[in-house]
Parts: sequence; structure tokens; C-alpha cells
Amino acid sequence: MSGKALVEHFSALEDPRQSWKVVYPLPEIMLLVLCATLASAEDFVEIRRWGREKLEFLRTMLPFRHGIPSHDTLNDVLNALDPGLFSACFAAWVEALRETEPDIVAIDGKSSRRARAKGGHPLHVVSAWATRQRLVLGQEAVGEKANEIVAIPLLLERLQLTGALVTIDAMGTQTAIAQTILDKGADYLLALKH
Repeated sequence: MSGKALVEHFSALEDPRQSWKVVYPLPEIMLLVLCATLASAEDFVEIRRWGREKLEFLRTMLPFRHGIPSHDTLNDVLNALDPGLFSACFAAWVEALRETEPDIVAIDGKSSRRARAKGGHPLHVVSAWATRQRLVLGQEAVGEKANEIVAIPLLLERLQLTGALVTIDAMGTQTAIAQTILDKGADYLLALKH
């Protein structure tokens, strides 16, 4: 997939900045952030550092006339984007990477050790993992006073599951969740405790 094709998946995002003040176009920022993140950059300082080291590579896809923006600019622009729309664009991009052949999709929840939600509680996220492709298809944050049973159906609704085998641990063994999987054209393998 080319850089332009990658950026096209995020073309629905509107640049939150005043157009006459834009020095670094949004497609350049998105390409930089996505490529650096794929290369294991974990924060905006590392993304900027990666971009400065790989500027010639980035310029094979987009002009980057003004070079690489500061980490503060990256932070400000990404934090101003519509998170729901960004999530939808990201999911569409990941879906385009996915092979059409059915896969095993593992649904599992994890708490992040260092990430905190509002109120200081650990961030708990349910993820869908395409095992053969080693690709996260999507994630759904679990609400502070909720559990995975609430988040799993929301995640499943966003995924293309036709022909897949969906696995979930005992927490997600619910008739409504099983029905959602069947409605999406997939099969399920659910764990039981007893």
C-alpha cells in the first residue's frame, strides 16, 4: 500500500486548524504519525525523531516542504481531531489490510498498566486480534462502571467477520454475544468455566 493510499483512508478527517495558518498539511502529519507508530515510536517526541531520520523516505510519498513538525504541533493537531471519526478511518484502513480469507479472530480484554482513564482508573480495552495475520482489527474501551460484556458487542458490530471463527474467553460467553457473532456471518468458540 502506498503512502497516498494510506492517507486516503484518513481523508474524511477535517483539519481543525485555520487554513491560512497551516504550515504542515494534515496528510503529511497523518503519514508521519502512522508510519512512525508502525515503526514502534511511542510518543510525539519519538515520532518527530523518526520523521527527521526518515524524511527522504517520507518525501517519496508526500512533499514535506517544511520538514517535520515539532512534537508540540503533532500533539496539538492529533488531539484536535474528532476521535470517533479517526477511529472509523483507522478501522477502515486496518480492514483494507486484512486478507479476505476467513481467519480466527480472538476477542480479549486487557488493562493497561500505565494508561489511566478519567478518574485515575486503569484503562481497560477489549481488542479483536486476527491471529493468522497478526493484526489488531479493532478495540473498544470498557466504561469505568461497565465490563467486557458491554464492550464486546460494540466491538463486534464494527468488524467484518464473515467466515471467521471468533474466540472469546468465559467472560464473553453470553447468548446475546453469540447471536451477534452469528448475525455477522461468523462462527464462535466460547470458553466455559464449568
